[in-house]
Amino acid sequence: MKQVVQNYKSGELALLDVPVPGCKPGGVLVRSAYSLISTGTELMKVSEAGMSMLGKARSRPDQVAKVVQSVATNGVPATYRKVMGKLDSYTPLGYSLCGVVEQVGAGIDDVKVGDLVACAGNEHALHAELNWVPKNLYARVPDGLAPRHAAFGTVGSIALQGVRRGEPQLGDVALVIGLGLIGQLVVQLLAASGARVIGADPDPVRCELAEGLGAAACGDPASTAVETAVAELTGGLGVDQVYLAAGGGSNQPVELAARLSRDRGRVVDIGKCRLDLPWNAYYEKELDVRFSRSYGPGRYDPEYELEGRDYPIGYVRWTERRNLACFLDLLARGSVDVEPLISHTADFDDAVETYRRLKDGDLKAVAVLFRYPGHPDRAGETEAPEVAVPAVRRSGGVSTPARYANASVRLAFVGAGNYATSMLLPHLERRDGVDLSTVVTTTALSAANARRKFGFAEATTDLDAVLGDPSIDAVFVVTRHSSHAELTMRALRAGKAVFVEKPLALTEDELAGVLAAVEESGNDRLQVGFNRRFAPLLQEARKRFGARTGPANLRYLVNAGRLEHGSWYLQQGTEGSRFAGEGGHFIDTASWLLGADPVSVYAVATPGNEDLQVMLRYPDGSTATIAYVTTGSPGFPKETLDLIADGKVLRLDDFVRATVYDGRRNRWVSSRLPKARDKGQSAELAAFIKAVRTGGPMPVPLESLVATTAATLAVRAGLAGGAPVRLARAR
Repeated sequence: MKQVVQNYKSGELALLDVPVPGCKPGGVLVRSAYSLISTGTELMKVSEAGMSMLGKARSRPDQVAKVVQSVATNGVPATYRKVMGKLDSYTPLGYSLCGVVEQVGAGIDDVKVGDLVACAGNEHALHAELNWVPKNLYARVPDGLAPRHAAFGTVGSIALQGVRRGEPQLGDVALVIGLGLIGQLVVQLLAASGARVIGADPDPVRCELAEGLGAAACGDPASTAVETAVAELTGGLGVDQVYLAAGGGSNQPVELAARLSRDRGRVVDIGKCRLDLPWNAYYEKELDVRFSRSYGPGRYDPEYELEGRDYPIGYVRWTERRNLACFLDLLARGSVDVEPLISHTADFDDAVETYRRLKDGDLKAVAVLFRYPGHPDRAGETEAPEVAVPAVRRSGGVSTPARYANASVRLAFVGAGNYATSMLLPHLERRDGVDLSTVVTTTALSAANARRKFGFAEATTDLDAVLGDPSIDAVFVVTRHSSHAELTMRALRAGKAVFVEKPLALTEDELAGVLAAVEESGNDRLQVGFNRRFAPLLQEARKRFGARTGPANLRYLVNAGRLEHGSWYLQQGTEGSRFAGEGGHFIDTASWLLGADPVSVYAVATPGNEDLQVMLRYPDGSTATIAYVTTGSPGFPKETLDLIADGKVLRLDDFVRATVYDGRRNRWVSSRLPKARDKGQSAELAAFIKAVRTGGPMPVPLESLVATTAATLAVRAGLAGGAPVRLARAR
């Protein structure tokens, strides 16, 4: 097997072939799935190995003292041979990983072969393909927790033990100095415990990251930002606890801790920083200085770590192993999020190069993972990256009673651009039972033009007035993509039925926000403009094709063409990619034809342009491939589709011609003139208006809209990661 090792004398790093460790009694043999590089502790060790002998001595005065003692006891020659022999040997790296139990030693009955476990220890959770791990240094990974996240178990336990030593209480204000990997985890754990957190770090990127993970404010300790935040949150009294998660030789962290602590506050040292305590400052405030020893009680006790002798819970509530299990549980329940901390994932074969890039500063990272070849997940398959498909939860909020049969449905349009005026409003202005009440735009003139062309009763730029008007039944959101999610949330909370043109959301956070609005308001009256499933020609073709018994293969070619120069669709920084904007159309059509929602997405792009190949996999083994191209001939039809299953073929040619071939060589053909091309907008609008009028179900289930949106978002994740993306459905 392979293992990362280092020669402390020369500084050499190597990926060495070493024997597989034996599975001794009292532990398990674990095959690594992911291991975590500690960008603080491990890089410090790697950097020290590259120093001169004098530099090594200066950095480790504790070891120098041992050498001096050995000289006094054993003499110079024996001590020299001993020291140089130790320096010139390979030593391991790593102490936090997740893997699969491959063999169980005698006396172990809490896990079995195939279980996923998180492992700890700088002698047992190494950067190696296989490790023997004693009982008290592993914990079973909860169901549903990704192995790449469980690999944070050890560093999470270190952060958790540090927070326990600080004893935070609800409403406390805490200061975290140093926002590296441990500091970021401490911030989240404190926030989860009900404390308000301030962070201090000279790196603005790390400050921004910590604020996104729950810190109330962060700033450079050399500026006044941190002191100002402490004064505002504590009324000038000072923080209740300070957590030192910084490293290095500066004494600034302990001085800052004394200055910003309240009287009799607690200062907890978690990292390895200089601790030259300013006596007057600490004495006058009677500060309680505490040390946090690694993962918790049991650390450095060979009877606990190697012999498996646990401490009774009545005497020691939180041991190393219990901290590890607790942190994994916090991850599984979403109380702590480590995904934003992962700056880079490297293949294990590239370990040496990854360390070099970290040491030289080419790779700036908070956390780096090694991914091991062929690691299995719970289903025995290679684990894929994930995009969440959030669960739809409804509460008993807004009710939508049926209207009187002869009552008109009053509509408001937010946005009156080209799509609204060419594809939606022409179908609504002449429909019986529909009142075009109000059009809302950001400019007065565009609102006036829409009012004149389509007969809106009112034109305004005041969205709040429209949302607050109880006479308006439904709101159409037909604005630029970046505003869809926010406007949809506002309209749902206002109790309106909502028709939002695709896309529903451009990010996972936006999608989650829409569902939060549904749950908070109890209003799930939502339709996204996925109109192709309503196209009469495709509906008839699907009916003629009939039910299927086996998996299907679907091929969808979208000849999207090039955009005109200056089109706002090209503003990808704010409006998302073209596929993010309209890809949901084609995914929804494929899922409707196949009668299910996709379970994984794989996407590849042609270098230098926006041409994509997107492959969707479905629960019954069916696949759908969407070729989205911008470089084709403008004379070729925009959309062609083939559905093949059970000896039958359905062929759609740009919503002008549809053909169905069955197993008996019979075929059904339906042709339409090009001017009669119908992509389903009229039928979709009719279904939406009917649902609003009658209080019946919306045309497409909300769960399907969410699944399609998540699959569209997964395309971007797949392009970034170069691997299939699993669509993980929340339970």
